[in-house]
Amino acid sequence: MSGTLILVELAGQVGLLLWGTHMVSTGVQRGFGSALRQALERNLVRRWQAFLTGVGITTLLQSSTATGLMATSFTAAGVIALAPALAVMLGANVGTALITQVLSFNAALLAPPLVLLGVLAFRWARGSRFKNVGRAAIGVGLMLMALSGLQHTLGPVENTPLLRSLLESLGGEPAIAILIAFALTWACHSSVAIVLVVASLAASQVIGATESLALVLGANLGGAMPALLHASAPAARRLPLGNLLVRLTGALLAFPWLAPVARALREFTGNDGRLVVDFHLLFNLALALLFLPFVNQLGRALVRLLPDPPQPADPGRSLYLESSALDTPSVALANATRETLRMADMLEAMLRGALDMFRARDRAREEDIGSADRAVQQLGASIRSYLVVIGSEQTLDDAREGARLQEILSAVINLEHVSDIVANSLLDFAVRQSKRGQALSTEEFGVIAGMHAELLESLKLAMAVFLHRDAGDAKRLVERKARLRQLESEATTLSIQLLRDQAAGNRSALADGGAFAEDSGTMLRVVRDLRRIHSHLASFAYPVVHRARPRRRFRSRLPASPVAGEDEPRVGATEEPAPR
Repeated sequence: MSGTLILVELAGQVGLLLWGTHMVSTGVQRGFGSALRQALERNLVRRWQAFLTGVGITTLLQSSTATGLMATSFTAAGVIALAPALAVMLGANVGTALITQVLSFNAALLAPPLVLLGVLAFRWARGSRFKNVGRAAIGVGLMLMALSGLQHTLGPVENTPLLRSLLESLGGEPAIAILIAFALTWACHSSVAIVLVVASLAASQVIGATESLALVLGANLGGAMPALLHASAPAARRLPLGNLLVRLTGALLAFPWLAPVARALREFTGNDGRLVVDFHLLFNLALALLFLPFVNQLGRALVRLLPDPPQPADPGRSLYLESSALDTPSVALANATRETLRMADMLEAMLRGALDMFRARDRAREEDIGSADRAVQQLGASIRSYLVVIGSEQTLDDAREGARLQEILSAVINLEHVSDIVANSLLDFAVRQSKRGQALSTEEFGVIAGMHAELLESLKLAMAVFLHRDAGDAKRLVERKARLRQLESEATTLSIQLLRDQAAGNRSALADGGAFAEDSGTMLRVVRDLRRIHSHLASFAYPVVHRARPRRRFRSRLPASPVAGEDEPRVGATEEPAPR
């Protein structure tokens, strides 16, 4: 076989290996991404616990890059500290080495059954989780087929003068070998694939032991580059930069000892292919033992090296919508959730400012509310665009991820509507009242202040429901509508009473062309808007309430859209039992 055909076969088999790795990673993420993300959040208290969590998650995902993206997202969002995230990455590197250990054994006979079972599960399973288990099984089978093909193709390479001369040129030049493996791993985004290819080359006696270990060092360095280059914010670059510095330090320390280490491992293993994967595991274990006690110091050094930039002058500019996370839906959805919480913080400030405007008009506060409304609308548009890209990049066949995307989209739309009500209705009433030189009475302002306090509490409760999806909190949020209705009824009674009292004391007001009635109706218009705002906040609870009661349906009217309406169902309303 000519050298050109061998290169073509090798390229195809490496591509099949990469595609199998991708299928395993996406299958596990889509089927168990939420559970893995929650496991990562819960197990970051101690450095050894975080290290073992990184090992376990990477072993399941078969990609340290995916684990790194999760940890980077949490670190950039401030959910976890940098030190435990560095421990997670040390564990992820060891997990990658364990994967190469398992895949290096000759298990070609398992490949066809795995592919067959995976195809059957993917085609016939009803639940999305079982479909993704089938996808992962297909990926593992393809990887084993590719490795078997590599070993079969590399057998006659020794008798190919062109390829042999190219590979023999690495002899005595371990630095060049490191650079070549670094570039290949960076391009392939998979150190697992490159290390397995190097193991196949070493097992076929195509390259020497020292050069194969140098290639392993280069693969470790190249595997840290994609996450670093995809990160845009300084907070997001700290973790991948720390991972690269750890690997670079290890490579510099190991480089002078490659030849004696190769001789010692060859005597111990007796197989050049095993020598490669064993060195890969020992190298990453040594890095973990060396750097795990110093992750706190390394984290502080990285923060000094990459300090947080000053807050942007434009608050509507997104801070957490990282494009590098789009390949991992669970991480991307967490980023969108973080930005949605920023929208809620802006709205809380707008609501507080609107109440102050009814006390006394302040032009500076009026401008702040207008600017905050523009920022909310801009940020909402960015989140919606980001969600669209998530849906186009990934199929989101995990029902929970698809439902979460819909929840975030619904939350963003409702918060935009609340911002519009505050800026274009409540603020307008306050400005017109100030221009007419008439203030609300003490009783009227008391009713509005009471409803305003209820709204602030409901906003906090709505954000808790949005984050944790607790059925008890959702029920309490919907039940608060009764309190708003009571306050609205009291406002109506008060308005009528004040209208009667003032009309009885000033009969000439009745002939004033309705101006008196219009002034007295300002409170009712404000109350109406405050209740509209609460309707949008209560809509955060309905998906959670409905999921908690799947076999019951409300008799009252249910809005067709995810955006709040005026006739949402009430918790405790008359219900009909589910049909048997």
